[in-house]
Amino acid sequence: MPKNNKMLVLSEDDTRRRDMVTILEFIGEEQVIAGDEARALLATGDETALASVSVAMLDGEDASVQQTVSEVCSKLQGVPVLMVGDPSLKGVADDVLARIIARMTWPLSYTKFVDSLYRAQIFRDQFIHSKERGQQRGLQLFRSLVGTSRRVQSVRQLMQQVADKEVSVLITGESGTGKEVVARNLHYHSTRRDKPFVPVNCGAIPGELLESELFGHEKGAFTGAITARVGRFEMAEGGTLFLDEIGDMPLNMQVKILRVLQERTFERVGSNRTLSADVRIIAATHKHLEDMIGSGDFREDLYYRLNVFPIEMPALRERVEDIPLLINELISRMEKEKRGSLRMNSAAIMSLCRHDWPGNVRELANLVERLAIMHPYGVIGVQELPKKFRYVDDYDENRPVEDSGMPSGVPGLVGLDAPALLPVNGLDLKDYLSNLEKQLIQQALDEAGGVVARAAEKLRIRRTTLVEKVRKYGLREEEESEDS
Repeated sequence: MPKNNKMLVLSEDDTRRRDMVTILEFIGEEQVIAGDEARALLATGDETALASVSVAMLDGEDASVQQTVSEVCSKLQGVPVLMVGDPSLKGVADDVLARIIARMTWPLSYTKFVDSLYRAQIFRDQFIHSKERGQQRGLQLFRSLVGTSRRVQSVRQLMQQVADKEVSVLITGESGTGKEVVARNLHYHSTRRDKPFVPVNCGAIPGELLESELFGHEKGAFTGAITARVGRFEMAEGGTLFLDEIGDMPLNMQVKILRVLQERTFERVGSNRTLSADVRIIAATHKHLEDMIGSGDFREDLYYRLNVFPIEMPALRERVEDIPLLINELISRMEKEKRGSLRMNSAAIMSLCRHDWPGNVRELANLVERLAIMHPYGVIGVQELPKKFRYVDDYDENRPVEDSGMPSGVPGLVGLDAPALLPVNGLDLKDYLSNLEKQLIQQALDEAGGVVARAAEKLRIRRTTLVEKVRKYGLREEEESEDS
């Protein structure tokens, strides 16, 4: 979180509250307000002080949490909530429930906790940006355009300026950068949002059929026209027509599109009846239209009609800092649509940040989908990535353990491979070391495919010693019996 923002921690359990503060400070949060100080802040009603809170972290029993979360959401506008535990929130208002970004079990999973903080940051940033621009629908504003890089912020600003203006927009950029996402957002935030958004891929329709596709045709207009057909311009009446890959449109059709833009009228193929066209045109292309004008493949007059307000989409390699946020957003969507989930460790994300991404965001989305199918609900390291995405070694690859329940260097936080720190309240060293040994043996067995001799080599111990420890901890009994 930005240093000028505060984390609010509210819990009735003093020990757990201290542990949560320790975790937050351990991962770098410098301004954590907890306990009586947090309650006092909520009670003051000081708008300036309340506005500095970026995230609220809550824990408690059903009745108390219901009251606390309602109070937090009423006094802290746009502040996301991280819920520890799974208390019943029956009767809590829907707008309050929408502010709960994540529910986490105790002890916290490091990977899920950091992921939840990222989502909370996105939620908070979008609220602040929307408030500054006066948007009431701010929490959904341009949600598809995830990122904090300067290039993405510039695109958002341009979209904000032109969304409700009745002018043509030309979106340029490489394939897979999200040009249609921009077009749909422009339509959604325009005065035409209640009317249709009709996309047409000019490069996917043969030139001889494109006129009929756009303007429609009358019965008998040509061979095979057995019935009349409504074109895309009529479908989009009152709304937005998105002409994707406009650079692939034949010259003869470019003339007809120019006439529609100039006169706002057209005729169906085979008809002499003039129809009006109350349609906003948004065009997109991955080609350099100015070069095509020079070669005679694109009309200069149409270019200037379309290019009233240009928006250039940056390639993913030009905004590498957005890749972790994009990955979180893609995973979040998969989880919401119940299509699976996964987590990536820091080494895997670092490796992906070094890829050139010729397919841009579409390539990244396809990779996340593929990994979710191959490693459902798993933790993705460098070795799980396809070979062409491996740019770093495995030496810095830390595998979080999601459900081991094992004590870690920070109390209440599992799956964190970091130097051990003694908790404030101390710990049972014997249990700690036993749990650590159990976890490492289980990991060695998993990586060795259950072969005890190979796992023993990894752990630098004798095979008979490992068999005894496997029996002691009750691990992988099936492998033990097979090996015997």
